[in-house]
Amino acid sequence: MFANQNRDQLRAMYCQAWRKHQAGEPLEPLERQIAQLVQEHPEYHAQVQDAEAAKAAEFTVEQGVTNPFLHMGMHLAIRDQVAMDRPTGIAKAYQGLVRRLGAHEAEHAMMECLGTALWEAQRFGRPPDEAAYLECVRKL
Repeated sequence: MFANQNRDQLRAMYCQAWRKHQAGEPLEPLERQIAQLVQEHPEYHAQVQDAEAAKAAEFTVEQGVTNPFLHMGMHLAIRDQVAMDRPTGIAKAYQGLVRRLGAHEAEHAMMECLGTALWEAQRFGRPPDEAAYLECVRKL
């Protein structure tokens, strides 16, 4: 979905979707998903108001702040995984978490597992281990 876009383009897409939503302009399906995520995260509204500032912003561990674009991107990734049930079984595991935690908090819990899977893949130079990721989510 985002394979051919760089960081600045991705951030601009979030800002544009939010601007269009606020202006009541028609949204593409992905823009609708992004606008919904921004709406669910009022703490990020300031970061998506100004595309140029969003492009220039750095969110480092040392600053102790969450990267709002990464956070919302992980929500999108999890929602796609659940919609496609990939890895197989993720939709069922998600539904169990939703019953206990609610949809938004279920996604937040899953982000820990997804983040670990992505970090390990990058660290070891291999594709993410879908089986380990799914097992992590099932244990939540």
